[in-house]
Amino acid sequence: MGAIAKLPFSNLQLEFLKLYESGVSDDDLKAINQLIVNYLANKVQDNADLQWDEKGFSNLLMDEWLSKDLRK
Repeated sequence: MGAIAKLPFSNLQLEFLKLYESGVSDDDLKAINQLIVNYLANKVQDNADLQWDEKGFSNLLMDEWLSKDLRK
């Protein structure tokens, strides 16, 4: 039916397999993991900053929201 075969691994998984194959030390794996965590955290922060700017949020608005009782 012309179905497209799905690769068993994503491009990221393939890169990790290559890395593991080269015999990376546990310390290096921890450092690589921290790099990935930092990278993803930066992406989240950048997106939050973009949303903040696009929606015109301000510190004053956040203070107003924090002072409201939203459970009413």
